[in-house]
Amino acid sequence: MADHDPSYKLLFSHRDLVADLIRGFVREDWVQQLDFTTLQRVSEIGISHDLREREDDMIWRLRWGERWVYVYLLLEFQSTVDRFMTVRLLTYVGLLYQDLAAAGEIPAGSPLPPVLPIVLYNGEKSWWAKTSLDELIEPDLPDQLRRWQPQVRYLLLDEQRLADTPMAGQRNIAAALFRLENSRRPEDIERVLASLIDWLAAPEQDSLRRAFVVWLKRVLLPARVPGAELPNVNDLQEMRAMLAERVKTWTEEWKQQGLEEGLKQGLEQGLEQGVYRGEARLLRRLLIRRFGVLPAWAEARLEQAGESELEIWADRVLDRDTLEEVLEEPI
Repeated sequence: MADHDPSYKLLFSHRDLVADLIRGFVREDWVQQLDFTTLQRVSEIGISHDLREREDDMIWRLRWGERWVYVYLLLEFQSTVDRFMTVRLLTYVGLLYQDLAAAGEIPAGSPLPPVLPIVLYNGEKSWWAKTSLDELIEPDLPDQLRRWQPQVRYLLLDEQRLADTPMAGQRNIAAALFRLENSRRPEDIERVLASLIDWLAAPEQDSLRRAFVVWLKRVLLPARVPGAELPNVNDLQEMRAMLAERVKTWTEEWKQQGLEEGLKQGLEQGLEQGVYRGEARLLRRLLIRRFGVLPAWAEARLEQAGESELEIWADRVLDRDTLEEVLEEPI
C-alpha cells in the first residue's frame, strides 16, 4: 500500500516493531551481537532543520558491544521508484554525522559510529533502483580516480516482496505488518490479528496495540472495503471480533470488487498499451528529426523498449549530442 499516513509512521516509532524489523530482515551475523535492550529513538539529539524536514524518516540507535550503531530508517511511500535514492542517503547520512558532532555525541578522537541505512518501500511496483552509489557513478574510470568517489549503499526492504519470505511464519511483529499489508481476504487479516493479540498482550505493549488499530482503521480496511462503515473499535481484540462478525459480507464485497477491478484493469491495460505505442512512435519521429534516418539497431531498441525506457530516452532527446547517448542503457 502506498498510502502516506501518519499512522504508518506511528507504528515505526515503537521500539519492539523496529527491533523485530532488524532481527528479522537484516540477515547478517553482526546483528546477533546487538543489544536490543538499548534500542532508542534518536529524537533528543539536536537534529538539524534539514533532517527534521525528512518527516517520514526514523533514526534509531543501539549498542553493538561498546559502540553505538545508528539505524537510518527511511519510509518510502512513493508509487514510483527513486533512481537516485543512494544520492539522497549520502546527504542524509552526512547530515546525521554533522548533527551528532554538533551535539557532542562523538567524543574527541573517536571514530564516527557506523550507520545502517534502510529503505522501507511499500509501493506496488518492484524496486529497480541501484542500492549502491558506485553503481550510479561513471563506470569507466581509472583506479586512481575511482578511489576518490563517494561510497554509500542501503538495505532495501520491499514490503510487497517480503510477505512470503520464511520470516513471515515466525513470531515477528514487522513480518505481521507486512502480511497485513499484503492480505487479500478478511480471514487473512483475522489470522494475523490473532497472532498480534497473543504477541502484544503485555501492558507495556498497549501503545503499539493502539497504533495497529489506528492504522487498520485509517489505512488498511478503507483500502480493502471502500465505503464500508467501520464501527468504533479501539482494541485489537475488538477489531478481530468485528472482522469475524462481518467476514462473510466483506468476503462477498471483496470478491465483487476483485471482479470489477479485473474488468477495469483489462480496459486500462488496453488503453495503456495504445498510449505506450503512441509514445514510441512519437519518440521515433523526434529521433529522426534530430539525428536523421535511424539505423536498424535503434529501430530494434525502440520496438523492444518498456515504458520506463521510453520516458528516460524522451528526456534525453534534446540534451544529448548523439543517438547512442540518447538510447544508451538506463543506469
